[in-house]
Amino acid sequence: MLGPTRPQFVLFGSSIVQYSYHESWGAILSHLYARKADIILRGYAAWNTRRALQVLDKIFLKNNTEQPSLVIVYFGGNDSIIPHPSGLGPHVPIQEYIENMRKIAIHLKSLSENTRIIFLSTPPINDAQIHENSDSQMQPLRTNETRRIYSEACLELCREMNIKAIDLWSAIQERDDWRDVCFIDDGIHLSYEGSKIVAKEIMKVLKEAEWEPSLHYKSMPAEFGEDSPYYPIGPDGKPFNVSNFPFPESIEGDYP
Repeated sequence: MLGPTRPQFVLFGSSIVQYSYHESWGAILSHLYARKADIILRGYAAWNTRRALQVLDKIFLKNNTEQPSLVIVYFGGNDSIIPHPSGLGPHVPIQEYIENMRKIAIHLKSLSENTRIIFLSTPPINDAQIHENSDSQMQPLRTNETRRIYSEACLELCREMNIKAIDLWSAIQERDDWRDVCFIDDGIHLSYEGSKIVAKEIMKVLKEAEWEPSLHYKSMPAEFGEDSPYYPIGPDGKPFNVSNFPFPESIEGDYP
Protein backbone atom coordinates (compact mmCIF):
# COMPACT_ATOMS: atom_id res chain seq x y z
CA MET A 1 0.00 0.00 0.00
CA LEU A 2 1.08 3.54 -0.77
CA GLY A 3 0.26 6.67 1.14
CA PRO A 4 -1.43 9.03 1.42
CA THR A 5 -4.70 7.24 0.75
CA ARG A 6 -6.54 8.62 -2.25
CA PRO A 7 -10.19 8.13 -3.24
CA GLN A 8 -10.58 5.01 -5.36
CA PHE A 9 -12.59 4.98 -8.59
CA VAL A 10 -13.16 1.42 -9.82
CA LEU A 11 -14.01 0.65 -13.47
CA PHE A 12 -15.83 -2.70 -13.51
CA GLY A 13 -17.02 -4.46 -16.62
CA SER A 14 -16.19 -6.40 -19.75
CA SER A 15 -13.75 -5.68 -22.59
CA ILE A 16 -14.78 -2.05 -23.04
CA VAL A 17 -13.46 -1.65 -19.49
CA GLN A 18 -10.45 -3.99 -19.77
CA TYR A 19 -9.19 -2.22 -22.89
CA SER A 20 -10.03 1.27 -21.65
CA TYR A 21 -6.40 2.15 -20.90
CA HIS A 22 -5.42 1.75 -24.55
CA GLU A 23 -5.94 5.29 -25.86
CA SER A 24 -9.39 5.07 -24.37
CA TRP A 25 -11.69 6.48 -21.68
CA GLY A 26 -9.99 4.78 -18.72
CA ALA A 27 -6.72 6.46 -19.68
CA ILE A 28 -8.52 9.81 -19.99
CA LEU A 29 -9.93 9.44 -16.47
CA SER A 30 -6.52 8.48 -15.08
CA HIS A 31 -5.02 11.61 -16.62
CA LEU A 32 -7.77 13.92 -15.38
CA TYR A 33 -7.55 12.51 -11.85
CA ALA A 34 -3.76 12.42 -11.55
CA ARG A 35 -2.84 13.37 -7.94
CA LYS A 36 -6.54 13.29 -7.01
CA ALA A 37 -7.92 9.73 -7.22
CA ASP A 38 -6.67 6.27 -8.11
CA ILE A 39 -8.45 4.81 -11.13
CA ILE A 40 -8.56 1.04 -10.57
CA LEU A 41 -9.27 -1.25 -13.49
CA ARG A 42 -11.35 -4.38 -13.00
CA GLY A 43 -12.20 -5.21 -16.59
CA TYR A 44 -12.67 -8.73 -17.95
CA ALA A 45 -12.94 -9.27 -21.72
CA ALA A 46 -15.87 -11.40 -22.94
CA TRP A 47 -17.61 -11.42 -19.54
CA ASN A 48 -21.34 -11.23 -19.11
CA THR A 49 -23.36 -10.49 -15.98
CA ARG A 50 -23.51 -14.17 -14.99
CA ARG A 51 -19.72 -14.36 -14.82
CA ALA A 52 -19.54 -11.04 -13.01
CA LEU A 53 -21.89 -12.23 -10.29
CA GLN A 54 -19.73 -15.30 -9.66
CA VAL A 55 -16.85 -13.13 -8.42
CA LEU A 56 -18.58 -9.91 -7.39
CA ASP A 57 -17.93 -10.42 -3.68
CA LYS A 58 -14.30 -11.34 -4.38
CA ILE A 59 -13.68 -8.06 -6.18
CA PHE A 60 -15.74 -5.82 -3.91
CA LEU A 61 -15.16 -7.06 -0.36
CA LYS A 62 -17.72 -5.88 2.16
CA ASN A 63 -15.30 -6.04 5.09
CA ASN A 64 -12.66 -3.74 3.58
CA THR A 65 -11.90 -0.74 5.76
CA GLU A 66 -11.51 1.43 2.66
CA GLN A 67 -14.29 1.27 0.06
CA PRO A 68 -14.39 2.82 -3.41
CA SER A 69 -15.64 6.37 -3.70
CA LEU A 70 -17.00 5.59 -7.15
CA VAL A 71 -17.74 2.45 -9.16
CA ILE A 72 -18.45 2.73 -12.89
CA VAL A 73 -20.11 -0.44 -14.24
CA TYR A 74 -20.51 -1.67 -17.79
CA PHE A 75 -22.07 -4.97 -18.85
CA GLY A 76 -24.51 -5.74 -21.64
CA GLY A 77 -22.67 -6.01 -24.93
CA ASN A 78 -21.87 -9.70 -24.42
CA ASP A 79 -25.17 -10.49 -22.70
CA SER A 80 -26.97 -9.22 -25.81
CA ILE A 81 -25.23 -11.60 -28.25
CA ILE A 82 -27.75 -14.04 -29.73
CA PRO A 83 -28.00 -17.39 -27.89
CA HIS A 84 -25.98 -20.39 -29.05
CA PRO A 85 -27.95 -23.63 -29.63
CA SER A 86 -25.72 -25.43 -27.10
CA GLY A 87 -26.71 -23.04 -24.32
CA LEU A 88 -23.04 -22.08 -23.92
CA GLY A 89 -21.58 -18.69 -24.68
CA PRO A 90 -22.13 -15.17 -23.42
CA HIS A 91 -25.85 -14.65 -24.11
CA VAL A 92 -28.01 -13.77 -21.10
CA PRO A 93 -31.79 -13.35 -21.60
CA ILE A 94 -32.98 -9.81 -21.07
CA GLN A 95 -34.94 -10.41 -17.86
CA GLU A 96 -32.03 -12.29 -16.29
CA TYR A 97 -29.69 -9.51 -17.40
CA ILE A 98 -31.88 -6.97 -15.60
CA GLU A 99 -31.91 -9.02 -12.40
CA ASN A 100 -28.16 -9.62 -12.59
CA MET A 101 -27.53 -5.88 -12.94
CA ARG A 102 -29.89 -5.32 -10.01
CA LYS A 103 -27.84 -7.73 -7.89
CA ILE A 104 -24.63 -5.96 -8.87
CA ALA A 105 -26.15 -2.61 -7.88
CA ILE A 106 -27.42 -3.93 -4.54
CA HIS A 107 -24.01 -5.33 -3.66
CA LEU A 108 -22.21 -2.11 -4.57
CA LYS A 109 -24.69 -0.03 -2.59
CA SER A 110 -24.02 -2.20 0.45
CA LEU A 111 -20.30 -1.40 0.49
CA SER A 112 -20.64 2.06 2.00
CA GLU A 113 -23.13 4.89 2.10
CA ASN A 114 -20.39 6.98 0.47
CA THR A 115 -19.80 4.66 -2.49
CA ARG A 116 -21.27 6.29 -5.59
CA ILE A 117 -22.32 4.28 -8.64
CA ILE A 118 -22.62 5.01 -12.35
CA PHE A 119 -23.91 2.43 -14.85
CA LEU A 120 -23.00 2.69 -18.53
CA SER A 121 -25.60 1.39 -20.94
CA THR A 122 -24.76 -0.72 -23.98
CA PRO A 123 -23.34 1.39 -26.83
CA PRO A 124 -24.11 0.81 -30.51
CA ILE A 125 -21.84 -1.06 -32.91
CA ASN A 126 -20.90 -0.59 -36.54
CA ASP A 127 -22.26 -3.76 -38.09
CA ALA A 128 -20.40 -3.20 -41.36
CA GLN A 129 -17.02 -3.32 -39.62
CA ILE A 130 -17.56 -6.51 -37.66
CA HIS A 131 -15.83 -9.60 -38.99
CA GLU A 132 -17.45 -13.04 -38.62
CA ASN A 133 -20.61 -11.55 -37.16
CA SER A 134 -22.87 -14.50 -37.92
CA ASP A 135 -23.58 -17.99 -36.62
CA SER A 136 -23.77 -21.26 -38.55
CA GLN A 137 -27.28 -20.30 -39.72
CA MET A 138 -25.94 -16.97 -41.00
CA GLN A 139 -27.83 -15.07 -38.31
CA PRO A 140 -25.97 -12.01 -36.99
CA LEU A 141 -24.43 -12.54 -33.54
CA ARG A 142 -24.64 -8.87 -32.65
CA THR A 143 -27.19 -6.32 -33.81
CA ASN A 144 -27.86 -2.76 -32.91
CA GLU A 145 -31.48 -3.62 -32.23
CA THR A 146 -30.60 -6.09 -29.46
CA ARG A 147 -28.06 -3.65 -28.04
CA ARG A 148 -30.74 -0.94 -27.95
CA ILE A 149 -33.04 -3.27 -26.00
CA TYR A 150 -30.34 -4.05 -23.42
CA SER A 151 -29.36 -0.39 -23.20
CA GLU A 152 -32.94 0.66 -22.48
CA ALA A 153 -33.31 -2.11 -19.90
CA CYS A 154 -30.21 -0.89 -18.06
CA LEU A 155 -31.43 2.71 -18.07
CA GLU A 156 -34.89 1.71 -16.82
CA LEU A 157 -33.37 -0.29 -13.97
CA CYS A 158 -31.21 2.70 -12.99
CA ARG A 159 -34.26 4.97 -12.90
CA GLU A 160 -36.03 2.43 -10.70
CA MET A 161 -33.06 2.10 -8.30
CA ASN A 162 -32.07 5.78 -8.34
CA ILE A 163 -28.65 5.06 -9.84
CA LYS A 164 -26.81 7.46 -12.10
CA ALA A 165 -26.70 6.13 -15.64
CA ILE A 166 -25.17 7.16 -18.94
CA ASP A 167 -27.05 6.40 -22.13
CA LEU A 168 -24.12 5.41 -24.36
CA TRP A 169 -26.50 4.08 -27.00
CA SER A 170 -27.74 7.62 -27.64
CA ALA A 171 -24.60 9.60 -26.76
CA ILE A 172 -22.43 7.83 -29.34
CA GLN A 173 -25.03 8.34 -32.08
CA GLU A 174 -25.27 12.09 -31.51
CA ARG A 175 -22.31 12.42 -33.87
CA ASP A 176 -23.39 12.29 -37.51
CA ASP A 177 -20.21 10.37 -38.40
CA TRP A 178 -20.34 7.99 -35.43
CA ARG A 179 -20.08 4.85 -37.55
CA ASP A 180 -16.88 6.12 -39.14
CA VAL A 181 -15.00 7.52 -36.15
CA CYS A 182 -16.23 5.99 -32.87
CA PHE A 183 -14.87 2.44 -33.23
CA ILE A 184 -11.61 0.67 -33.86
CA ASP A 185 -11.39 -1.74 -36.79
CA ASP A 186 -13.53 -4.43 -35.16
CA GLY A 187 -16.62 -2.19 -35.11
CA ILE A 188 -17.30 -3.02 -31.44
CA HIS A 189 -14.65 -1.46 -29.22
CA LEU A 190 -14.36 2.27 -28.92
CA SER A 191 -11.78 4.40 -30.69
CA TYR A 192 -10.27 7.47 -29.06
CA GLU A 193 -13.06 9.60 -30.53
CA GLY A 194 -15.70 7.25 -29.12
CA SER A 195 -13.91 7.15 -25.79
CA LYS A 196 -13.87 10.93 -25.53
CA ILE A 197 -17.66 10.82 -25.66
CA VAL A 198 -17.72 8.32 -22.76
CA ALA A 199 -15.33 10.45 -20.68
CA LYS A 200 -17.30 13.63 -21.36
CA GLU A 201 -20.55 11.95 -20.33
CA ILE A 202 -18.95 10.69 -17.11
CA MET A 203 -17.64 14.19 -16.35
CA LYS A 204 -21.10 15.62 -16.98
CA VAL A 205 -22.67 13.23 -14.47
CA LEU A 206 -19.98 13.93 -11.85
CA LYS A 207 -20.33 17.68 -12.29
CA GLU A 208 -24.12 17.68 -12.01
CA ALA A 209 -24.42 15.11 -9.21
CA GLU A 210 -25.26 16.60 -5.84
CA TRP A 211 -22.78 14.36 -4.07
CA GLU A 212 -20.82 15.42 -1.02
CA PRO A 213 -17.95 15.52 -1.45
CA SER A 214 -17.99 16.25 -5.16
CA LEU A 215 -16.14 13.69 -7.28
CA HIS A 216 -15.59 15.99 -10.26
CA TYR A 217 -11.88 16.35 -10.88
CA LYS A 218 -11.92 20.16 -10.72
CA SER A 219 -13.45 20.03 -7.23
CA MET A 220 -10.99 17.57 -5.72
CA PRO A 221 -7.75 18.64 -4.04
CA ALA A 222 -4.41 17.68 -5.56
CA GLU A 223 -2.20 15.48 -3.42
CA PHE A 224 0.64 17.50 -1.83
CA GLY A 225 -0.86 20.60 -3.42
CA GLU A 226 0.63 23.07 -0.98
CA ASP A 227 3.03 25.81 -2.14
CA SER A 228 6.70 24.94 -2.26
CA PRO A 229 9.88 26.98 -2.80
CA TYR A 230 11.01 24.27 -5.23
CA TYR A 231 8.39 24.99 -7.88
CA PRO A 232 9.44 26.84 -11.07
CA ILE A 233 9.85 30.58 -10.66
CA GLY A 234 7.10 32.60 -12.32
CA PRO A 235 7.28 36.04 -14.01
CA ASP A 236 6.62 37.68 -10.63
CA GLY A 237 9.74 36.11 -9.18
CA LYS A 238 7.79 33.72 -6.95
CA PRO A 239 7.47 29.92 -7.16
CA PHE A 240 4.53 28.92 -9.37
CA ASN A 241 2.39 26.12 -7.91
CA VAL A 242 1.69 23.67 -10.76
CA SER A 243 -0.17 21.06 -8.70
CA ASN A 244 -3.50 21.95 -10.34
CA PHE A 245 -2.11 23.15 -13.65
CA PRO A 246 -3.99 21.47 -16.55
CA PHE A 247 -1.93 19.57 -19.11
CA PRO A 248 -2.38 20.28 -21.89
CA GLU A 249 -4.07 23.56 -21.08
CA SER A 250 -6.88 22.78 -23.54
CA ILE A 251 -7.98 19.68 -21.63
CA GLU A 252 -10.25 21.59 -19.25
CA GLY A 253 -12.19 22.80 -22.28
CA ASP A 254 -12.57 19.24 -23.52
CA TYR A 255 -13.79 17.97 -20.14
CA PRO A 256 -15.46 20.90 -18.34
